[in-house]
Amino acid sequence: MTSTHSQALYTVAQVRALDRHAIEALGVPGYELMRRAAEAALAGLRRCWPQARRVAVFCGPGNNGGDGFLLALLAREAGLDAMAFALAEARGDGGDASRARAACEQGGVPLLHWEANGTLPAADVYVDALYGTGLDRPPQAAAAALIERINASGVPVLALDVPSGLNADTGHCPGAAVRADLTVTFIAAKRGLHTGQAAACTGRIELATLGLPDSLWQDSLPDASLLKAAGLPPRPRDAHKGRNGHVLAIGGDHGTAGAIRLCGEAALRGGAGLVSVATEPEHLVALNAARPELMAHAVNGPQALEPLLERASVLAVGPGLGQGAWGHALWLTALDTPLPLVLDADGLNLLAAEPRRFDAARQVVLTPHPGEAARLLGCSIDQIERDRFAAVRALARRFGAVAVLKGAGSLVADPDGRLDVCPWGNPGMASGGMGDLLTGLVAALLAQGCTARDAARLGVGLHARAGDHAARGGERGLLASDLLAPLRRLLNGLDA
Repeated sequence: MTSTHSQALYTVAQVRALDRHAIEALGVPGYELMRRAAEAALAGLRRCWPQARRVAVFCGPGNNGGDGFLLALLAREAGLDAMAFALAEARGDGGDASRARAACEQGGVPLLHWEANGTLPAADVYVDALYGTGLDRPPQAAAAALIERINASGVPVLALDVPSGLNADTGHCPGAAVRADLTVTFIAAKRGLHTGQAAACTGRIELATLGLPDSLWQDSLPDASLLKAAGLPPRPRDAHKGRNGHVLAIGGDHGTAGAIRLCGEAALRGGAGLVSVATEPEHLVALNAARPELMAHAVNGPQALEPLLERASVLAVGPGLGQGAWGHALWLTALDTPLPLVLDADGLNLLAAEPRRFDAARQVVLTPHPGEAARLLGCSIDQIERDRFAAVRALARRFGAVAVLKGAGSLVADPDGRLDVCPWGNPGMASGGMGDLLTGLVAALLAQGCTARDAARLGVGLHARAGDHAARGGERGLLASDLLAPLRRLLNGLDA
């Protein structure tokens, strides 16, 4: 996205309000906005597929369909072989969509009514203009069948405003949804295009603000923001390890030394001055051999943990912790200290079993995946994924902590409702150990003086960007430890 407004994410209700304000207060007619949307979409099509000559546009009955009809007309006027397919009969209501359809027919564009058993036309690009932002239910049967055929065709797809079938508010697909290669979205960025199932539907996203003045957005605060790429500033030349915090990573029950090692190593690579590990005695030899910079300690219970807590400045609790007596005892001891805290994995599962709200003065970050979030909120994973925005805000409010809801388009929320969305990451990161890395990284950022919110935002962004750099060698087979080298470079503002 190229607009100066592209980092700001809005709800569907907010975008509709902006649209009304443009029409009623700024005096831009709705049909003119529709024409500008069609022009922007056609420009995106020609940039993305400059060799395309045949374009088939599939139009629904609403204003999204009107955008499509005008795109087909403009494409024909530009010398392309364009045709339009109407999913429904003309309403004849005299609205902007009806006017656009009439203009399309009068302009000589072949306009066909889509039949359920029809054959998809030969084309270089299909344009999805079936449903707009108002859809919050599964597409009707005829539209769903068409969507499935478009997806199976292998023809590149341009979606207008939002891929049909995707909820533009939540990123959830309740039924069939178009899988676009390019989505040109209009006026303002819709938050649902950037998380959850949207990752499989939108392709590249371009924002077209339709030539509207900046004053349109002045009185409309966005619901959320996309994270920006960032690192930490250079250290002062007289820096020493004592100024960069001491992370204590607690976990690694029997057989899970790898989880706590990844957490500790990420804390080191994240810039913490010192990193200690409290773990089972059996893991000491392996940890010392693999990463001697970690100060590994055998801890058999709370009494052995106490002196380590006295030296630490930040706690990372959960990787490999388990939910048995050993892990539970260490978890209770850690939660009863006032130190800044990152909770993950079994640290979260134990919190779900024994909920507590953290003191507002304590810097706490929770990093659940959807399954852990469901346990924390006492609901199903499907309920979490249906509205990830509501879920992460509920987590932050309930526990009085900054919450990170991991997944495609990870979300970061604080108890006040402020929310950020991560635009990076890839499917190769769906492998074991990635969450352990994030836990250690966020703890390291807390240790270096970041607030809980800033540590979570920066940590989530760096983690995802490191994953994208590591995936240049391929997504399948990507290991959590592959992120450590690019993570260090990105943290220091260097090209990875």
